[in-house]
Amino acid sequence: MERKGPSDPARTRRPRRDAELNRERILAAAVSVMQRDGLNVPLATIAAHAGVGIGTLYRSYTDREALLHALVYRSYGLLNQVLDEVGSRDLSGLQAIREYLSRVAAISGQLILPLRGAPPVTSAQAVQARRDVMRRLEEFIDRGHADHSISANVNAIDIVMFSSLSTQPLPHGPSWPLIAARQLAIFLNGLAATGPADIPGPAVTRQDIETTFASAR
Repeated sequence: MERKGPSDPARTRRPRRDAELNRERILAAAVSVMQRDGLNVPLATIAAHAGVGIGTLYRSYTDREALLHALVYRSYGLLNQVLDEVGSRDLSGLQAIREYLSRVAAISGQLILPLRGAPPVTSAQAVQARRDVMRRLEEFIDRGHADHSISANVNAIDIVMFSSLSTQPLPHGPSWPLIAARQLAIFLNGLAATGPADIPGPAVTRQDIETTFASAR
């Protein structure tokens, strides 16, 4: 029988797959533990929750910042996945925004993002991910203006800010799911109509967000 050399794919495939699975377990554990105990929870606690040694965690993520950055990238991926699903449906602009906000609320426990307390990530990859989210939300808004389901003069940042504010439960608020659902309905009603109160300006833009993130580094 022919001996397999050290570079044979059959010898390297399993360790690489194991490393991938460990990274996935660590990220899932980090989300769970950080949502419960905060972003500064000891990394050893995350490793224990993931069922791996602390050395395995450090081989995957060299420090807390690297782990948080990976969680931010993961969250942007989840948001863009939601946008893929919503964008594939034949919805009015307002319906698309309602569906997006409802789905983001449903996965809010999985999201570790700068607007929810994570450190700003300003890499080209992160900037592009944010640009993709904003562009697709702007498409929903433009669709709503075209089909007359949206009257308010809003932009993608307004949608993102509302989502960030409404998916972080108040520490002592009663019946948070009901409160959040009511706030969503009020927000959507505001998008659909032009009310008596003028919206203050100027609107916050994506570049304003990027500038703020960059200055926080």
